[in-house]
Amino acid sequence: MFGYSMIQLVRTHADKMDQPLREQILSLFKPLKYTPFVFHNSIEDIIRRGKKLPVIVEFEKDLYDKGCEELKGTIQNCPNSKVRQDFPRISCSSVDLTPNTLEELLTTCHGIKRIHSNSEVRALLDVAVQSANAKNVVRNNTVLTGKGVKIAIIDTGIYPHEDLKGRITDFVDFVNGRTDPYDDNGHGTHCAGAAAGNGSASSRKYRGPAPEADLVGVKVLNSIGSGSLESIMQGVEWCIQYNGQNPTDKIDILSMSLGATAQPYSNENRDPMVQMVEAAWQAGIVVCAAAGNEGPESQTIASPGISDQVITVGALDDRNTPSTKSDDVIAGFSSRGPTIYGVVKPDIVALGVNIVSLRSPNSYLDKFQRANRVGQAYFTLSGTSMATPICAGVVALMKQQNPSLQPPEIKKLLKNGADFWKGRDQNIYGVGYINAEKSIPKR
Repeated sequence: MFGYSMIQLVRTHADKMDQPLREQILSLFKPLKYTPFVFHNSIEDIIRRGKKLPVIVEFEKDLYDKGCEELKGTIQNCPNSKVRQDFPRISCSSVDLTPNTLEELLTTCHGIKRIHSNSEVRALLDVAVQSANAKNVVRNNTVLTGKGVKIAIIDTGIYPHEDLKGRITDFVDFVNGRTDPYDDNGHGTHCAGAAAGNGSASSRKYRGPAPEADLVGVKVLNSIGSGSLESIMQGVEWCIQYNGQNPTDKIDILSMSLGATAQPYSNENRDPMVQMVEAAWQAGIVVCAAAGNEGPESQTIASPGISDQVITVGALDDRNTPSTKSDDVIAGFSSRGPTIYGVVKPDIVALGVNIVSLRSPNSYLDKFQRANRVGQAYFTLSGTSMATPICAGVVALMKQQNPSLQPPEIKKLLKNGADFWKGRDQNIYGVGYINAEKSIPKR
């Protein structure tokens, strides 16, 4: 039988490998089907010893140290395999290994809870401020602008656009290792503007909800908007560590307009990406995550938006009539709940159709979607990717008004202040449409 030994491995250890990894292993041996039987053993041996599989190894929490030690001891003696990075916060390590090494780990190493495929994560693409009632919100005789609040855009990077001048305080690149802000895709720049652009290049016409908020660019997706589970985990972990190193100048909000297809674990807390964003949430960072763009089917909420803790944002289409709510609809592409675990999602919706925000010149999107350019400085995109940073910008206003608010309190205020659609399905509309004016208490 083609790849019989690996089929046996998958059957024996199925409970410790996620479904994408099981499928990936079995697919390695499909070429044997088209080769003469006499060559099978030699080809299978080449695949087992030479094919690299990027994975995330998750350990039982009380056995993490011992498990890491055993993992590194095993890997040390295995050609073509290496440990890439440890994530002790969630008891995981990212590893490149061969099928032979995988078999040895599963057979001899103690404390392994599960091995996950280091699967692909994508940017979620398919008059916003006025629609969200986030313009000229006044509290204590001060117009709220997000000043003093810091938003991390975990995405494809940020181009140093005129509308963000002087406010990109930090930049880290987990794709190419560069140190100066840039965006070779354009998605992250658009998201940054949707949250915090100040409209400088448009006479203040195209502004985000938080035009004075500071920004941190965390590049985890490449030039075509693709990344991995590992790169996302690296980005979130970096933000948590950043706050530990900068206690007086912390990141307040993570805006995550990205996601991967949710995998059927026993519960969402076994998803490594969910574990990581919930670690940020528990560390006091508000996480806004896109619902996904796989609507109108139900149970299509993406990870990490499947987390029952973070704020999951769907996309509204206001049909370009921001002052009229009666014709508003949920965008057809916006993912619907419940999650595959039965949790009601999204939590809230914000405008996500035909959003005009910042252009990153000569980026991937700029080159291949020229028709989306608006003048020289702006660009139009649609998706739950666009709704998410609008929510993050509104959260920045809330944090400016009351810096002591913790993530669960902010989520509660946002949901209680939303414009409700009576009788509408919350697995489509969430609790309603985000309303900054109603979500920020007067005190």
